[in-house]
Amino acid sequence: MSSGRRKGRQPFPDERRLWAQVTADVEPLVRPRRTSAEPETLPEAGQAQESDAPRPATVLAVPPPTVTALRKPSAPPLSPLEPRQRRKVARGIRAIDARIDLHGLTQAEAHVRLRGFLARAQAQGATLVLVITGKGGAGGSPAAEGRGILRRVVPQWLSFPEFRTLVVGYEQAHATHGGDGALYVRVRRAGRWGTP
Repeated sequence: MSSGRRKGRQPFPDERRLWAQVTADVEPLVRPRRTSAEPETLPEAGQAQESDAPRPATVLAVPPPTVTALRKPSAPPLSPLEPRQRRKVARGIRAIDARIDLHGLTQAEAHVRLRGFLARAQAQGATLVLVITGKGGAGGSPAAEGRGILRRVVPQWLSFPEFRTLVVGYEQAHATHGGDGALYVRVRRAGRWGTP
């Protein structure tokens, strides 16, 4: 008795009606070939289909798979020090692995030195460094117009993709380490997010 049909529970009449309602508006991708002009109906429970012969296979038009360029995963968002670690650093319990003083340099010089410093710190296994930018002059005076620029641009640099392979996060330093004129920078371990 090889009928070719799967054995199992047959749908109840109300299930068949519900299925017919659900699929009434469905348009097939490719219309299957019909052998007769009459629409196909589901058999009632207990009835066998008129023809147990297998139907010809319908070939569905499937578009070829598209090839998408694999992108390097982007680095996670920058994250500052945890409050507990920050307190330890401020009290001197947690040591700062290295420090660099950028104030007095031009932007170009500071950019090159900061990048080199962070790369060396990463290679040496440092996890926390101090970057001193300087506070700049009094904000309102005309003489201080160009001063304090590193204090403004260094945080922007640390957010750029070229630095993201080196930096996990940063935040303003505690007053004991320079306050507004310095940053605690968390250094990313080598081998993470595209670092060598």
